[in-house]
Amino acid sequence: MLQHDNARPHVARICTQFLEAENIPVLAWPAYSPDMSPTEHHVWDALDRRIRQCVPVPANIQ
Repeated sequence: MLQHDNARPHVARICTQFLEAENIPVLAWPAYSPDMSPTEHHVWDALDRRIRQCVPVPANIQ
C-alpha cells in the first residue's frame, strides 16, 4: 500500500495508471494532512521561496 500527499505530480494520470497497472493500492489521504503542522508548512514555504531566489530563470522562458 502506498501513501502520498496528493500533490499534483503524485496524482498525475501517468502515475495513477502505473500504480493501477502494478496493483499498488493507494491509501486515501488529504492534500493538507493534519500530520503537517502549521509551522512545518511555513518552513517548507519559506525554503521554497529561498530556493527560487537562487535558481536563475532560463533565458528561453523570459
